[in-house]
Amino acid sequence: MTSNPPPAASLRELLSADARQVAPLLLGAVLTYEGRDGTVSVRITEVEAYMGPHDSRHPDPGSHTFRGATARTAPMFGPAGHLYVYFTYGMHHCANIVCGPDGVASALLLRAGEVIEGEELALARRRTSKSPKDLASGPARLATALGLTTADSGRDALDAPFRLELPHTPATDISSGPRVGVSGAGGTHYYPWRFWLTGDPTVSRYKAAKVRTA
Repeated sequence: MTSNPPPAASLRELLSADARQVAPLLLGAVLTYEGRDGTVSVRITEVEAYMGPHDSRHPDPGSHTFRGATARTAPMFGPAGHLYVYFTYGMHHCANIVCGPDGVASALLLRAGEVIEGEELALARRRTSKSPKDLASGPARLATALGLTTADSGRDALDAPFRLELPHTPATDISSGPRVGVSGAGGTHYYPWRFWLTGDPTVSRYKAAKVRTA
């Protein structure tokens, strides 16, 4: 259940904090996209925090920004509340909500969620889905269910046609641990920056990164 959304300015101020601090507050929040095909809303159940470059205050070897800003990662350095959407493995889109002060790289990967509105449209986009609970169970599934692509990277998630609503009551039963599929040091227990609603059936399964062999 969500409350009346706070003014965008207040929500943006909240998101302007460190992504690791924002993460628990975003669990249970609802992200809505009113696209041309219809409306889909997803209740967020799992996120991963990503920070900045190697020479920043909070270097993150698992972040796309670790080696510095690029044209693709520019939104991560922009205002809080905007989207950073990237294309991976030549087939998947993944969506992030940018956090932190303008100019400081920080974002939350939307790892998993529950489709609470627009299930029929989400199913049409995710024809391989076996059940409603796995429609957005994983970052690529979540972005696909919402209809997000790299064309949406940099757009404001706090302004129409998007809407972000925080939960009426902050979640209290939250787990944290290493991020999924992140190689190298960024995927170890030194970076327990994955946060999820404990026991929620839509949370994705943990998988360590595959170790590359020569």
